[in-house]
Amino acid sequence: MSYTALYRKFRPDCFEDVKGQEHIVTTLRNQIKAGRVGHAYLFCGTRGTGKTSIAKIFAKAVNCENPVDGSPCRECPTCKAIAAGVSMNVIEIDAASNNGVDNIREIVDEVSYSPTEGNYKVYIIDEVHMLSIGAFNALLKTLEEPPSYVIFILATTEVHKIPITILSRCQRYDFRRISIETITDRLRELMAVEQIQVEDKALRYIAKTADGSFRDALSLLDQCIAFHFGQELTYDKVLDVLGAVDTGVFSRLLGYVTERDVQGCISLLEEIVMQGRELTQFVTDFTWYLRNLLLAKTSDSIEDIIDVSSENLVRLQEEAQMIEADTVMRYIRIFSELAGQIKYAAQKRILIEIALIKLCRPGMETDTGSLLDRIRAIEEKLEKGIIAAPAAGVQTPARQESVPTAEMLAKRAQLEKAVPEDIKTVVGNWPAVVGETSMPMKKYLKDARLSLGGDNKLMVVVEDGLASDYFLKQEGNKALLEQIISNIAGKEIEVTIQGIRNDRDFVQDYVDLSQIIHMEIEEESD
Repeated sequence: MSYTALYRKFRPDCFEDVKGQEHIVTTLRNQIKAGRVGHAYLFCGTRGTGKTSIAKIFAKAVNCENPVDGSPCRECPTCKAIAAGVSMNVIEIDAASNNGVDNIREIVDEVSYSPTEGNYKVYIIDEVHMLSIGAFNALLKTLEEPPSYVIFILATTEVHKIPITILSRCQRYDFRRISIETITDRLRELMAVEQIQVEDKALRYIAKTADGSFRDALSLLDQCIAFHFGQELTYDKVLDVLGAVDTGVFSRLLGYVTERDVQGCISLLEEIVMQGRELTQFVTDFTWYLRNLLLAKTSDSIEDIIDVSSENLVRLQEEAQMIEADTVMRYIRIFSELAGQIKYAAQKRILIEIALIKLCRPGMETDTGSLLDRIRAIEEKLEKGIIAAPAAGVQTPARQESVPTAEMLAKRAQLEKAVPEDIKTVVGNWPAVVGETSMPMKKYLKDARLSLGGDNKLMVVVEDGLASDYFLKQEGNKALLEQIISNIAGKEIEVTIQGIRNDRDFVQDYVDLSQIIHMEIEEESD
């Protein structure tokens, strides 16, 4: 006989076997016992949470010849026929491949025929959100007023795609993600039935990786058992099969990050890659680890909300004392963004390396969290007696507001006296100069800075490249600018054009006439 996958072998066939959806099971059983069965149900929830299984159990229960407390007996011919998939009263439809108007019209035509056996004809439409708009419209009237012997059960993982006209005609049931504890307990029961030895820690990790899906948990467990068939399934073996990373590696990685050790981070990532670990899973697990670290930092009683062993919990609390909460939040933000990018990336390793460098080098970012991290790093250096120097590649702000000293005021007065009156006139009327020009000169002059050149000439400092080439290499443009300036100043003004790479060069090498003359230059709109 061929092998049956665990998720098929242990699929629930009565309400008692359903785990983690008690709020739905209780409601449906009470409806069956009270004879208050609805005509249309909408089952919503993520994959593997029991939507289709409960739909089949419900179909058996409403047709069962000898129901027990609202649950099917599983012994009568009707229950056995439905369980075997040969009953004419239960029709399963996959809307992903049968989503056209004609498919739904066939259903509409069939509902006029009463069931050959049992009490109800039950239509289970899986992934109903895949139906076309025309198919939904064709289903609408029948869904609202079906014959008394017809029940529709619509199942979907994307309820937001269901038209409101369909939603309003159904009883909606939201299936919850199954908790890690519930999945672990159920897996333990099933492994006892299968007589397979599995460590509790391994089962718990599989339950966590399944992300609330019991079907995914059984599939992962089946994969691990097959790889280590005939052996006890340990936590390390599960990590090996699933390509996961041990939590101890995350502690090492965090240590490298807090020490700003980029080489250590990259070397550790190299180890992970060489071990064949799945990089997407690594990003997810490290983000989860940071989440646990943040909770340990900000909460007192975390035993019930952090899913780690007692020894790992102690280590987590110790690590939480060595790092600030806002720093951890910055780490989580960077890795959360990475998780969204890495799924479809061709070079996953490079993206992870960039993220690790960002963690170690907060100077690469300008958000508040990064600034706080940079300030904290400077404070630590000062406490250790290390003089903090500006990081390479970090640009100093071009304009800094500071309280002027007496020396600065005296120097400014000297500079003011050194500036010729006609140059002051041009600087004060610079918006008028810009207004007399046309594009692209207007754009370049709006971004320009004014300074003094040799022989007290007016220097127009523009960005190196297109702007400087426009004035220096294209004949006539500089002469046109001098003519416009001379007309406004009332006398002939000679202009020098200078190109610079960035504002930092201007601050270091040039005098800003607009600040010295106390003129606020407002740019006119085009």
